[in-house]
Order: sequence, then C-alpha cells, then structure tokens
Amino acid sequence: MKFIVSSTYLLKQLQVLGGVINNSNTLPILDNFLFELSQSKLTVSASDLETTMSSTIDVESDSEGSIALPARLLLDTLKTFPEQPLTFVVEENNTVEISSNHGKYALAYADGAEFPNAISVEDASKTTIMGDILATAISKTIFAAGNDDLRPVMSGVFFQFSQDNLTFVATDAHKLVKYTRADVSATESAEFIMPKKPLNLLKGILAGSDDDVLVEYNESNAKFTFDNSVLVCRLIDGKYPNYEAVIPKENPNKLVIARTQFLNSVRRVSIFSNKTTHQIRLKIAGAELNISAEDIDYSNKAEERLTCDYQGDDMQIGFNSRFLTEMINNLNSDDVQLEMSLPNRAGILTPIDGLDEGEHVTMLVMPVMLNN
Repeated sequence: MKFIVSSTYLLKQLQVLGGVINNSNTLPILDNFLFELSQSKLTVSASDLETTMSSTIDVESDSEGSIALPARLLLDTLKTFPEQPLTFVVEENNTVEISSNHGKYALAYADGAEFPNAISVEDASKTTIMGDILATAISKTIFAAGNDDLRPVMSGVFFQFSQDNLTFVATDAHKLVKYTRADVSATESAEFIMPKKPLNLLKGILAGSDDDVLVEYNESNAKFTFDNSVLVCRLIDGKYPNYEAVIPKENPNKLVIARTQFLNSVRRVSIFSNKTTHQIRLKIAGAELNISAEDIDYSNKAEERLTCDYQGDDMQIGFNSRFLTEMINNLNSDDVQLEMSLPNRAGILTPIDGLDEGEHVTMLVMPVMLNN
C-alpha cells in the first residue's frame, strides 16, 4: 500500500477530524485515524464511538488497503512540514514509512480492521440545508444548551423539522433560544436531539459555506454529508421538554433599545454585582431605563441611565447578568426588543433588524428575585 499526498492538504483534513478524538479513550484504537485507500481516493476517519467523521482525499496511488495510524503523532509531524508532497509506504515490519523532501519517518500502525465501523443510518428521513444556514442555526442556539449530566436531553440542541420550517431550540432552564428558518423545510415532520460535540464540529466546518448539507436521521442516529465529508452521530435519547409552554404569550411591556449600548451597560454594571448571583436590576419608567447592581458584602454598587423606547407600566425586574450578556452578544442586530409581563415571568428578547428573510430568533431569559 503506497500513496503520495500534499502535506498541507492532508494536515487541513486531519485537523478537522482530530476534533472528534477524545483525550482519553477506553479503546486504544480510537487514538488513531483510519486510513482506507482505494486507488486515488483516500478516506480518513476518526471516531469516539458516539460520533464518527470521515473525509475523502484525492491522492496519487494505484493500490488498496486499510491501516490505523496514531493521530497525535501524525498531526504533530505534519504541522512541522512546509507544503510538499509526502509519500506513505506500508512496510513489511508493521510500520509506515513517510518520505518528505528531507527525510524519512517511520511510525507503527494498527490493523484497519480493528477500527469500529461507522453506524449506518437505516430507514432515514432526509432534508437538505445550506451549510452556512446550519452553522448559523447551531451557533445561535448551542450556547444556551445545558451542561447538566442529570438532564441529558437539555445538554443538546433540539431539531424540529416540518413541511413549513426548521426550528432549532436549546435551553438550560434559565435561558432558552428558539431559532426558526421559514425559508427551509423538510419533506416530513421529525424531531431529534443532537449532542453538542458533533454540533461544534459542524459549526466550525460549515461557517460561511455555500455547500448543501444532506441531513439524514432516524430514531437513534443522524448523518450529515457535505463536500467530501460525512459525520455520523448518535442522538440523545429522551423526550425534549415542551418549550412552547414556557414562552409567555401576553407581554404588554415592551422595551426597545440599541443593542450595543444595552450590552455595554449591562457588562459594566455587572462588574459590581454579587459574584455568586450576578444579579442586575432593570428599572423602567417612561423613556428611561435604569440598570443597577449592588454587592452588599463589599459595598460595591453601580448604576447607569439609558434612554429607551418603552411602552407599558413602570416596572422593576432582576436578571442574571451573565445570561443576559450572553444572549445580547449572540444577536447581531442594531436594536433589540425586551418584552415582559411581570417581574416573576420570563423576559423575551428578540432582534428588531439584521435578520435574513424567513429567519426568526426568540430568546427567553428567566428573571431572578430582587431583594428590595
């Protein structure tokens, strides 16, 4: 088995696949990349059993075979080469010899047959999404997903596909984000919960990509095919909470304010808030928004006044500044609207502008009790 490949091209593909490999694996074989050669096509795969990703690379070769090569060693070596062709030759003594312009390097390989097979997605439903739309949907929601191992369903992003639109939801019970695309739809309705790790991989690869991504999914697995890569992952098992029930429908108090001004104020004031509760107070009366925070233990306090456009009753409401900052930061509009009903009901944050046609974002943040 022998092939010739460009060093930088191979490195670029392997760095993406390297994101799949865990730092500590129960099976030693998972510390390797699987190389499967078939004439001039080389398919490289990486897996952590839950997620498997593979990319097909063009190489110069007329042989076939499959071997598993140590991932860390290979990546560390490739990073040091300037652009040049590398020749990989599988030798008799269970080593692979890599020849560059300046030298030879031998590394031990494992039998490719030991590598776990990728899950096949049987009886799958399908839909096609543009790469950039999928990447945006992931980045707009994933930050709101929880990290609680006791509630695994909330540690992923909920995909809800229908004939009318695609909806992506994430929540950790303190904040919730619902992102909808009315300009994309699926052939049939389906719901599944995607874990964070494969989503982060997809987000990184697909950002700014115009390529179409074919999404295939069944009860237990999902498969994403794009460009020259395939990612298959196991879905999170369980029923997603009824998120529609927690979004308050009647919100008579509406505040509209410039996003960056609001964000900077919240950031500044929150420095003075209590380090455990991160509590800030919004006091709205007429066209004035007063943002304040106090840390009684250290006698630190801050207060800022902003002008805003407000319709509704005068009110005071408390929020965790970290959640609020994270959410405002994740919007890219000039103005945002915060809708509220009562100081103990969730506030709804939506962008006023800056959205594509058919794109809708609703963010919900739970209030914190104010101690007067």
